[in-house]
Amino acid sequence: MSILKKSMLALTASTMLAGTAFADGHSNLEGTLRIISDMSNPAPRAAMEGLAADFDEMHPNLTVELEIVDREAWKSQIRNALSANPPDVINWYAANRMRPYVDAGLFMDISDMYANGDLPGLEAVQGAMTLDGAQWGVPYTYYQWGIYYREDIFNELGLEEPETFEQEIANCQVIVDSGRACYAIGSKFLWTAGGWFDYLNMRTNGFDFHMELATGQASWMDDRVRETFANWRTLIDMGAFIEDHQTYSWQEALPFVVNGEATAYLIGNFAVPHLREAGLTDDQIDFYQFPMIADVPMGEDAPTDTFHIASGAQNVDAARAFLQYVTSAEVQTEINGPDALGQLPVNANSSVADDEFLQQGFEMLSQNASGGIAQFFDRDFPAEMASAGMEGLQEFMVFPDNLDDILERLEATRERVYE
Repeated sequence: MSILKKSMLALTASTMLAGTAFADGHSNLEGTLRIISDMSNPAPRAAMEGLAADFDEMHPNLTVELEIVDREAWKSQIRNALSANPPDVINWYAANRMRPYVDAGLFMDISDMYANGDLPGLEAVQGAMTLDGAQWGVPYTYYQWGIYYREDIFNELGLEEPETFEQEIANCQVIVDSGRACYAIGSKFLWTAGGWFDYLNMRTNGFDFHMELATGQASWMDDRVRETFANWRTLIDMGAFIEDHQTYSWQEALPFVVNGEATAYLIGNFAVPHLREAGLTDDQIDFYQFPMIADVPMGEDAPTDTFHIASGAQNVDAARAFLQYVTSAEVQTEINGPDALGQLPVNANSSVADDEFLQQGFEMLSQNASGGIAQFFDRDFPAEMASAGMEGLQEFMVFPDNLDDILERLEATRERVYE
C-alpha cells in the first residue's frame, strides 16, 4: 500500500468519524460510479487512484470504476465520451474551456450545491466554474502566476517589492541602469506573451472587462484595450525585456534569471523547480503579486483543473457525493501535497505544503485575488481567437509600432469567431 493510499485512508476514517459534509448523508450510496480521469502522469495518477479507492471503501454498497486516459488524447476524446456512453464524473478545465460542453448540454448544472452550502471553502474560485449564471463543476487543483524575482539582486540594488505599477517602473529603471533586463520571457511558443496581456489588462481595466474581451462582448478597438497596450509599451520602450525573446521557449529564457542577466520572470509556479534545479536557492528567489495599475480589484491567472458530472450520468447521487469529497478541505490538502499533485488546494480551509512559494500563492489566491480568477489567455479565449491573439501579442512585443494593424486583425477575428 502506498504512502498516499495509507494517508488517504487515515484521512477518510477521521473525516467520516467527524461527520464532514462529503461523508454525511451518503452512507447509503449504491450501484456503480464511473469516473474517467486524464490524470495520466505518475504522481497525479497515483492521487486519482487513491481517491477512487478511498471513496469506494467509504461506501460498501458502491463500486467505483476508474478509467484513466492520456491527458492529451482526452482533449479530443471528451466529446465522444460524453455523448456515446457518458461516465458519471470526468476531468476537465474551468471557465471558457467548459463552454463547448455546457452549450452542448453535456455537463450537469450543479448550481444548487453551491447555493446550498454543500461546497464550503470554494467561494473564491466559484466564478471559475460559472457560465451563464450557473455552476457546472468543481475545481480540485490550481496554481498561481506572479512575478518570480532575484531577491539577492533586489537587495544589491536597494529595491523593495513594488505594490504599484509606478513602483514597478521605477524599479525597472534602476535594473536597466545596472545593465540588466528587468524580465526574462521566452515567447517563441506565444503563450507567455498571453500572460503579460492578462495581467496588464486585468490591472488596467479589471477582471470583468478582461472577461468581456475573452467572451467577445468587448472590441479590440476599445480605447481601454489601447490603454493596456500603452502600459505594456512603457516597459518595452525602456528595454525591460530580454532581447530576442521570440527565439526562446520559456525554459530557454530561464538562464537569464539564473545568470542574473534578468531579475524577474512573470510565470506560473511550475518554473520554481527549474530555478532550484539550476542552482538558485530560496534565499535568492522570491515572489510578489503583479502590482496594481488602476483602482480595480486584483484579478489573477490561476489555471484550474476540474471535475464535472456528465448530463447523462447514471449515478448522480454518487457523483455529487464524490464532488463534495474531492473538494473537502482535508482531501484537498492531501491530493495537492508534494507527494501527489504538488500544487495548490482550491479549498480556502485547506493546509498547504511546507513550500514558500506554494504558501505565498495560496494566500494570494485565497485572500488577495479580490477581482476574480482567470484561467489564462489560451483557456479563457476560444481557440481561434486565442491563437490569433497570442500571435498579435508576440508581434507587439517585437514591433510595437504595428499596434494599429494588430488590433484591426484581432477585431476582424473577433467578429468572425463570435458571430
